[in-house]
Amino acid sequence: IWYRAEVRNLGNIPERGRVLLVGNHTGGNMSPETIIFTLAFSTYFGVERRFHQLAHNLVLASPLGPYLRRFGTVAASHDNARKALEADAAVLVFPGGDWEVHRPSWQSSKIDFGGRKGFVRLALEQDAPIVPVVTIGGQETALWLDRGAWLARLLRLDKTARLKVLPILIAPPWGISVGDFLPRIPLPAKMTTEVLPAIDLKERFGPDPDPAEVYEHVTRVMQEALSALAAERRYPVIG
Repeated sequence: IWYRAEVRNLGNIPERGRVLLVGNHTGGNMSPETIIFTLAFSTYFGVERRFHQLAHNLVLASPLGPYLRRFGTVAASHDNARKALEADAAVLVFPGGDWEVHRPSWQSSKIDFGGRKGFVRLALEQDAPIVPVVTIGGQETALWLDRGAWLARLLRLDKTARLKVLPILIAPPWGISVGDFLPRIPLPAKMTTEVLPAIDLKERFGPDPDPAEVYEHVTRVMQEALSALAAERRYPVIG
């Protein structure tokens, strides 16, 4: 209700078997699209279908961690994703990670995985179809000013905590905040998620797909869909 959430085309997800859902990350450490999509997925397919979402260790170590684990969230790692797919689960990954989720608000309609192709190798290893999932609205839940990559490097957080960024944002009730670690009140931005058609990698790219070609194709179709969602919006937050 807060985000007036809309999730479209869940029917594009194969009804059974392993599947790798690849999403663009939005909304900072609160990542509202993760909870919204989990609710929509379980409502559509039933709670009996195994579904996991990958999250940064710091998110799982936060007060939200135990709550998220109840609904299938696990620490983001290649090994955890592999085990979930081997169990024929649906797995939601966000290749852009902390880099994308903290991008400036004026880049809200940009897919930015930072060149991370691990999801492609995972899909090829596990012979899992890729289902792209695009979301818009999360970067309007606060005003994101800067990723703070320079600040993370200065404090050596990239070495000690696997953090490539230390974002600078404006959000109630704190005003200007650094790091997005404090509990905040997200603005009630309209959140829209669209599930794109599944991609059978071997069917589309042949028996030995080139990971770079797959990456380019997936990010391109996601960018096209995200740009279309952005074109639907009339005003920030209101949608």
